[in-house]
Amino acid sequence: MVGDPDLNNNFNLNNLKIMLEEKFSEDTIQAVWNKGQVVSNYDPSKYRKDRCGALIIRSEHGDRDSKNGWEIDHIDPDGSDNLDNLQPLQWENNVAKSDSGSLKCVVTS
Repeated sequence: MVGDPDLNNNFNLNNLKIMLEEKFSEDTIQAVWNKGQVVSNYDPSKYRKDRCGALIIRSEHGDRDSKNGWEIDHIDPDGSDNLDNLQPLQWENNVAKSDSGSLKCVVTS
């Protein structure tokens, strides 16, 4: 219901946009997550680092409200959706990379 304040408080346009654009299965999301760098003394099922060294949290996939949110990046923006062309990136690093194909690490460890 549009007028329901509880729904409006939990509604975030940025997250909705990510969810609508997301086209990967849960299996692919997990496989991409597994490509993240394991962090010593942290549970690898919950915490990893991206190529920039930014800490990402598994449960925060697609969450642009979180500093530890992450997205699936195409290493070659013109490439396929094959796993070898996908990597996890902290969302701000992914936005900075955009479609240039050039990794820009705006968030690091």
